[in-house]
Amino acid sequence: MSNKTITQTHFKFPGQTNYYKGKVREVYSLEDDLLIMIATDRLSAFDVVMPKGIPYKGQILNQIATKMMRDTEDLVPNWLLATPDPNVAVGKKCEPFKVEMVIRGYMSGHAAREYKAGKRMLCGVTLPEGLKENDKFPQPIITPATKAEMGDHDEDISKEDILKRGIVSAEDYAVLEDYTHKLFKRGTEIAAKRGLILVDTKYEFGKTSDGKIVLIDEIHTPDSSRYFYAEGYEERQQKGEPQKQLSKEFVRQWLISNGFQGLEGQKLPEMTDAYIETVSERYIELFENITGERFVKADVTDIENRIESNVLEYLNT
Repeated sequence: MSNKTITQTHFKFPGQTNYYKGKVREVYSLEDDLLIMIATDRLSAFDVVMPKGIPYKGQILNQIATKMMRDTEDLVPNWLLATPDPNVAVGKKCEPFKVEMVIRGYMSGHAAREYKAGKRMLCGVTLPEGLKENDKFPQPIITPATKAEMGDHDEDISKEDILKRGIVSAEDYAVLEDYTHKLFKRGTEIAAKRGLILVDTKYEFGKTSDGKIVLIDEIHTPDSSRYFYAEGYEERQQKGEPQKQLSKEFVRQWLISNGFQGLEGQKLPEMTDAYIETVSERYIELFENITGERFVKADVTDIENRIESNVLEYLNT
């Protein structure tokens, strides 16, 4: 049987020391501080992994993240060494910081929900009065979240609490803040060239064995970022209409309309093959809009074998 999607892996690479399974990515630790990260086709929403994979999703996320890492490495050092396969990134092993650096240029998503509920302080940042959903902030704000252990939701946290609890040192946090602003500025410029607005995103950082702070994980992908189409943005704001989005929000909306928000007792709606096909097409559209390049589908007749042979070939060179 041919594998059209890859939803889990069971590799035993030479020199393998550890294996970690995230919601979407699977991470293999090797000797010599080497990390192999495989982007599967799993789809997660409301912290729940959907029962079926989305064709080409792993390839799409991995290739966007790779391109964005390359487009920002002059500003901020990152963990990436090579991409021997469309679904695989190889990089330096790091000790991850236990915070996600969420940065928002616009009042959308979680920030808008908190604001609507009457809150005017988010992660220690005071929000101005009189904002509407999707309005632009006077300047981007950083609203960090603590990294959840498996299964738990990430939680908002203020800079003051991060420092007070010793989660990150003041010296390191200053670097994370500086890098976050630089990356968001560059991401905003890249998006603008594609007729897009980078609304909000998250960055994760780690420390290499020699103490260098680097960008890790993914960057500017539709799973970690929200984009709007720039054309018609002002008009829609003035009319109080919803913005045209480019993110996996469409999956969340489909789940909500089918009575699922990840709450206890709720049943996942059935994802038919036809619906899965539309999700795959949307991800391809996201790729092409975000990168400005045509998406080239990798050979999926046997993804697991393809990945294994490409990784082994890389390790043997």
